[in-house]
Amino acid sequence: MEIKLIEEKLKDKFNELDELALFNQEKVLNAFKNNKVSLANFSGTTGYGYGDIGRETLEKIFADIFKAEAGLVSPHISCGTTALTLTLFGLLRPNDLLLSIADEPYDTLTEVISGDGNGSLKDFKIDYKFVPLKNGELDSEAIYKAVKKHKPKVIYLQRSRGYAWRNSILVEEMQPIFIECKKISPNSIIVVDNCYGEFTQTKEPTEVGADICVGSLIKNAGGGIAPNGGYIVGKEKYVDLIAGKLNSPSLNREVGSFEQGYRLFYQGVFLAPHVVKECLKGVMLSAKIFSELGYEVLPNIDRPLSDIVCSIKFNDKDKLIKFIQTIQFNSPVDSFVLALPWAMPGYTDEVIMASGSFVGGSSIELSADAPIRPPYIAYMQGGLTYEHIKIALINVLKELEK
Repeated sequence: MEIKLIEEKLKDKFNELDELALFNQEKVLNAFKNNKVSLANFSGTTGYGYGDIGRETLEKIFADIFKAEAGLVSPHISCGTTALTLTLFGLLRPNDLLLSIADEPYDTLTEVISGDGNGSLKDFKIDYKFVPLKNGELDSEAIYKAVKKHKPKVIYLQRSRGYAWRNSILVEEMQPIFIECKKISPNSIIVVDNCYGEFTQTKEPTEVGADICVGSLIKNAGGGIAPNGGYIVGKEKYVDLIAGKLNSPSLNREVGSFEQGYRLFYQGVFLAPHVVKECLKGVMLSAKIFSELGYEVLPNIDRPLSDIVCSIKFNDKDKLIKFIQTIQFNSPVDSFVLALPWAMPGYTDEVIMASGSFVGGSSIELSADAPIRPPYIAYMQGGLTYEHIKIALINVLKELEK
């Protein structure tokens, strides 16, 4: 297959992505200017971290970007699942109800919600229900019925697909759902798992009615530069409750030091709109290539994109493994490592993962993973540069042709 011909077909869509990145870059730049970022903000602190202007200003920048009242941004939040766990435990109390409106969440969060005897929400007498998708889409009628019946404390929406075969959820699809849910149950708190979705559109969920938006800094929002961490943005009263779970209810957002300093977090979010654009170009290229080869793929690139993931249905275990292994072999780090399926913590099936990244496990960098179960779907995401994604795909095609 001639990739240059595929790129020619995608030329107009690539131009649209350039415009998207320009819009989001200006939004981020304005947040830096509005909050008067200086070299002093990059310095770290020790101990309690009282008056840590680096941390405080970084949180204001995230709140500004997301058009939110407040932010909690910390290198002490180890990953997206940790950020979501803090959020759920910060907002929910015994006998409250959590309602997931986009089917069940991804594997590792399931244990957080309904695990037995592991400190899950279930162990703390917090109830849980979910609304199944309808033909892979949000079922608005069923959602409104469930919200009216249960009046849940938290309405939870996972934007990206996890290991489900569906499109990611567009911000414009969220808006009417959120508006109606608030009419039915004004006191319900709307929480969006925004992982993989930041900067893929011109608006974020907090701009269309979400009360809280949660994500990881080793995904989109860290731009491939942030070494760790997570963020939580939204209404101040809810952010404070969540911060009380991270620190303590008496300290909230007043403490938190990081001796190494914050430059990489600032630089990462500044680069994020451009890096996400590179990822989205890679998603389009991957989806177009494998679609023309006869594979079922998501997303449908004639639909706006809402995350940085491309799903490819191989229907063949060996082809799936070869695909993942070839991505690993074309990584800048650990290219010599043979990726093999293994019992990854938090997952019910063996998982194979390619992640030869500068930041361990970073999925804004080019990576791919898959549960080893029919129909053998690979989930490819990230890529700091479009050129790297293209080179990897060229080599994938060579391997699959053998």
